Amino acid sequence: MEHELQRRIAANEAVFREVNEGIARGQWPGEEDDPVSFRCECARLGCNVLVTLSVHEYERVRAHPRRFIVAPGHELAEVESVVQNGANYVVVEKEDEAGDVAEEFDPRE
Repeated sequence: MEHELQRRIAANEAVFREVNEGIARGQWPGEEDDPVSFRCECARLGCNVLVTLSVHEYERVRAHPRRFIVAPGHELAEVESVVQNGANYVVVEKEDEAGDVAEEFDPRE
């Protein structure tokens, strides 16, 4: 996949990750194990799918700046690989240029 397309995909997904960061911060203390609806962080334009996981599960994904949560079937094999399957979500890890961009746009770095 071309360099510029990988950058654009990773940058779009980073925007959804920022939305999910706000969702995680908005939970009350003590609710970290309760199910929460997060936005799918895939590259599909117009995707509005919600995936449910706990804040603790989300934090485990976010511990790696190249990893994102997506709905099953929303993986993009050209730029990412599946590293975990959840009950209703998949964790993907960006590779190559897309991985570099994911790290660059990580709000936690």
